[in-house]
Amino acid sequence: MAQFAARNEREESPVEDQLVKIYRCSKVVKGGRNFSFAGLVVVGDRKGQVGYGYGKANEVPQAVEKANKEARRSLVSVNLKGTTIPHQVSGRFGATKITLIPASVGTGVIAGVSARSVLELAGIQDVLTKIYGSTSPKNVVKATMNALKLLKSREQIEKLRGVKLS
Repeated sequence: MAQFAARNEREESPVEDQLVKIYRCSKVVKGGRNFSFAGLVVVGDRKGQVGYGYGKANEVPQAVEKANKEARRSLVSVNLKGTTIPHQVSGRFGATKITLIPASVGTGVIAGVSARSVLELAGIQDVLTKIYGSTSPKNVVKATMNALKLLKSREQIEKLRGVKLS
């Protein structure tokens, strides 16, 4: 009975998922071509929790399901300041560098498709972004997650430095 309660709880969880990209790979064999697929998925609750996953399988639905499970396991908390981020931050992954800049209320999410999905599912509604280097969706998602992990709230900085900020 506890299994069913846990399953229903998971199905009713406020976590949303969004498919960022499907990758198709082909391998030439004696009988023709074999295709395999990979899916990049971002999940979040739009209240400060976000994660991403990458899953591979021989068919698209299984790849997306694997990526979804991995993404739900990799949820991290993000520090927010209202509808935006507390301060400007840069994140890196591979050849990709992304800069996130806080914006005033009503600006919206000014970002590309890959970064937008991460930011919106994290609950950020007003932010400006700029990507330098590679714009590969995998790298952009990972660089955006790296930048969000670097965000610190005012209280955290005061505690870390041992001073009161004015």
